[in-house]
Amino acid sequence: MRKWLFSNGTSATSASLGLLFLRVGIGVLMITQHGWQKYQNFAELKEKFTVPKTILLNSWMNPTTSLACTVFAEVACCALLILGMATRPAAAVLAFTMGIAAFVVLGDQPWANRELGLLYLTGALTLLFTGAGAFSFDARFCVVKKRMFR
Repeated sequence: MRKWLFSNGTSATSASLGLLFLRVGIGVLMITQHGWQKYQNFAELKEKFTVPKTILLNSWMNPTTSLACTVFAEVACCALLILGMATRPAAAVLAFTMGIAAFVVLGDQPWANRELGLLYLTGALTLLFTGAGAFSFDARFCVVKKRMFR
């Protein structure tokens, strides 16, 4: 399980370039267009941020915690995606966040209003299943790890 979570996935050059563009594109757009604004306006947003209405989250989630978790996913996890570090766990956190945004927070909205969240969800799921590719820190750590245990 640990090997799968932290492996780089494919090492084919063309596939790795595609994964690099996907990782950097998702990461940069999410940070610059969504996460950083939430981070900068944390004090103003913390009291009125949406708390997802799910059975799992209602018992301990409040607006401040909900915002902090969202900022973590949209800034920290996306920074990890850009670097290709712990790509699969970071993509899992982002996918969970985008799934909650698209299906719970915006659940009563028309599909057109959920489109952006669904696009980010699709990219995050793709990275979760494929890994970061050869052009990532995950790939470098896997090589080092293999050498250590020979």
